[in-house]
Amino acid sequence: MTKVVFVYDFDKTLSPKDMQEYGFIESLGIFDPSQFWNLVDETAKKHTMDRILTYMYLMVHESQKRGVIIKKEHFVQHGKNIELFEGVPGWFERISAFGKSQQLDIEHVIVSSGLKPMIEATPIASNFTQIYACDFVYDSDGKALWPAMAINYTTKTQFLFRINKGVRDVTDDVSLNRPLASNLRPVGFDHMIYFGDGLTDVPSMKLVTEAGGFAVAVFNPADDKSKRSAQQLVLDGRVEYMAPADYSLNSPLEKLVKLMIVHIADKDALRRWEGLSW
Repeated sequence: MTKVVFVYDFDKTLSPKDMQEYGFIESLGIFDPSQFWNLVDETAKKHTMDRILTYMYLMVHESQKRGVIIKKEHFVQHGKNIELFEGVPGWFERISAFGKSQQLDIEHVIVSSGLKPMIEATPIASNFTQIYACDFVYDSDGKALWPAMAINYTTKTQFLFRINKGVRDVTDDVSLNRPLASNLRPVGFDHMIYFGDGLTDVPSMKLVTEAGGFAVAVFNPADDKSKRSAQQLVLDGRVEYMAPADYSLNSPLEKLVKLMIVHIADKDALRRWEGLSW
């Protein structure tokens, strides 16, 4: 069967809020999450820092200021508190089964600017063949020492190329940058569907859609600002499709994605027909 890869952002795509807001920020004695994110913005501007590296730095720095040595186990514990949008837990098995009915092997991958240990602590982690996300180097006691991986909105596209070329090992940059003919790449961009929620996903959405794949801007149906953001992405031509972040059976999102799966399957069938020698 032909492989199709579903690539998901995490925060506000599969979960209603940024994952740090499920207990971590509160553990710092900050009960309004906007205070933490404002501090991230201020610190990034002050030191000309990447915003993702800034939030990682502040997670450690602000904890240490309060006498807490932040460890991997803390991230795992907070990750267990992460809420998911309606229908997410059953989505992966159900949509993969539908793909199989269309002779497609659907693989699910996360590409997130959130923290990998938190995502790995969620009940859906086992559905993903890969979780590409930010993480730290930890010492033998699990203490966070230094960023090991920081994924911002632009570097997200690197992981789409890794999927496309079959170079899944993040330490292998040599193979990633070697030329490889399109017909030898294991997953074409036209066999990807990207799920995101906002401007930080635009480069990935554009990369996939311009190469013949699909991208969906999902929005929180309980948040008007989230819906307006998705609408703006469509109006600006950044993405063609939007849908509420409801992953339940027969939801508008599921109906849309099934149409995309059928479209990919039909394109593959037509290509096979073209290759027939009569």
